[in-house]
Order: sequence, then structure tokens, then C-alpha cells
Amino acid sequence: MPVEYDPYLLISLLLLGAIAFALTPLGLAYLWAKKFSPPKPGPAKNAIYECGLESKGDAWIQFKAEYYLYAIIFLIFDVETIFLLPFAVSFSGLSVGAFLAMMVFLLLLVEGLAWAWQKGVLTWK
Repeated sequence: MPVEYDPYLLISLLLLGAIAFALTPLGLAYLWAKKFSPPKPGPAKNAIYECGLESKGDAWIQFKAEYYLYAIIFLIFDVETIFLLPFAVSFSGLSVGAFLAMMVFLLLLVEGLAWAWQKGVLTWK
């Protein structure tokens, strides 16, 4: 008489193993903290620590949105220039189609730069 094989048994065992693999370090860290951490908070434990200096003033400082736009534009153009490196390295061995594709890419890059320049995103106020 053949033994019935449940196809979901292996999946459920792997799921239990994955859950145990994730929760075991958390449980051990919790037990370690309960055993070895100081029992009562004090002024040194509750002190605000940032970069080794005591904080002064309000932490809620409003930044101008232009800073974020400038940073996003910088990141976009920085990442796009990384795509130009393989083109520059293999420039002499490219086919005409690859050359045209890179020229379209460069055209879009210059168009985005011109748009940002025309909108005034690149000027500091």
C-alpha cells in the first residue's frame, strides 16, 4: 500500500523554518536585553545623543523645496552619466543602431537638463 504524499507538507515545513529563522535572533536579543540591560532608566540613558554633541534648539527645521529638487536632479543626471561609461568604453566597436540609441539617450539627457534650466530649478534663490 503506497504512502500518501502531501505536497503542502514541505512548503509548510519550509515556512515554519523561515519563521523560526527570523524570530530566533529577535527572541535571543530580547532575552539578552532583559538580562544585561540596566533595570532603570537614568539621565545618562535618556539623554539625546547625536554626533557626540548635545542638541540645541528645535529639531523641526523647514528646508526649502528647491534643495530637494536640486538634489533629485543631481542624482538623476549622476546615474544617467553612469550609463554613458560603457558607451564610451566600447565606442569604436558599436553598431549604427547602438550608436543611434545612445544618441537618443543623450538627447533625452540634454532635453531634461534644458527643461530644468528653463524652469529655474538649477538656480539658487
